[in-house]
Amino acid sequence: MLYARTILDKLHKKMGKGKAIVIVGARQVGKTTLMQQLLGDIPHLFINGDDPLDRQLMDNPNTAQLRSIIGKHKVVLIDEAQRIQDIGLTLKIIIDQFKEVQLLVSGSSAFDLANKTQEPLTGRKWEYTLFPLSWEELEESLGYLEATKQLELRMLYGFYPDVLNNPGMEQDILGQLIDGYLYKDLLAFSGIRKPEELENLVKALALQIGNEVSYNELSQLLGIDKNTVGNYIRILEQGFVIYRLGTYSRNLRNEIKRNQKIYFYDNGIRNAVLGNFIPLDSRADKGALWENFLLSERIKHNAYHGKRVRSYFWRTKQQQEVDYVEEINGKVEGFEFKWQASAREKLPKSFMDTYQAKIKVFDRHNFRDFVLQ
Repeated sequence: MLYARTILDKLHKKMGKGKAIVIVGARQVGKTTLMQQLLGDIPHLFINGDDPLDRQLMDNPNTAQLRSIIGKHKVVLIDEAQRIQDIGLTLKIIIDQFKEVQLLVSGSSAFDLANKTQEPLTGRKWEYTLFPLSWEELEESLGYLEATKQLELRMLYGFYPDVLNNPGMEQDILGQLIDGYLYKDLLAFSGIRKPEELENLVKALALQIGNEVSYNELSQLLGIDKNTVGNYIRILEQGFVIYRLGTYSRNLRNEIKRNQKIYFYDNGIRNAVLGNFIPLDSRADKGALWENFLLSERIKHNAYHGKRVRSYFWRTKQQQEVDYVEEINGKVEGFEFKWQASAREKLPKSFMDTYQAKIKVFDRHNFRDFVLQ
């Protein structure tokens, strides 16, 4: 099934505006399919960075060679561009020398693609991140009723398109995803020499979603240097596996100021790392999965709708806590996540008074107001 992607309309509006359109994101989130939907029946040149012959063809070509490669095509699509040597400089030549050509570029490894394109393409690109399917896109494609029926399945298996399209095969597909992308691709592009260290770190992080993470504790637990832990976490974040939330602190002495929490972009990937797909009602980590699900959906929604918010969590040394805090244009708002909220949730008055902020509570009955707001 083809799903309606939220950013497709934005991409249509950027076509023919004189800049490259760059889509980054993890493998298998649907970047190539999105580009094909964007182009429809428009004739185009397709260059596949995963194909050795295409990579050789695009290895540092000069302007004359590019003219021969592009020919009369008015649209050029380069897929998995991060695998092509010095792709940033090649893209710059195409944009500057072939004004009539619309360039579309996709890449799976943000840390690699950004390094190769950031400087050469300054002012020459529109860049977007494509995530696994969002709740908004699921509802748009299936309708409210059918999407709601899938809530617990999505908390277990996540939102990768291939997972959604193959019910009953979710665990096998997710296993292939983490073997083929999470470890192999990240190891290949980052130069990590000890894959077992990365694998052990990912498992440790998967067990700690919703909890504060200490690099020192992870270092001691895994027997690796603290700086190495930080480097691995940065690579995992740049590779669209995890993201970090820092602490919100401005006024109170007893606020925690330096800790962070780490979440996974997709619940299915997180559960596959642990090999744990037991039903939700039997899980001790149901609350953590719910929190991870809601935060990931909020990140997708904010990104797709151009909401430039700063995201945090808040906690004091006395263990008062707000699960999630957003700051936008100086306004602060707090959010608490419960699978089943009680009628009288105890909310930290010190946070609300200090920051003149409201705290909203979201559970399974009203979560759509949070992920579709």
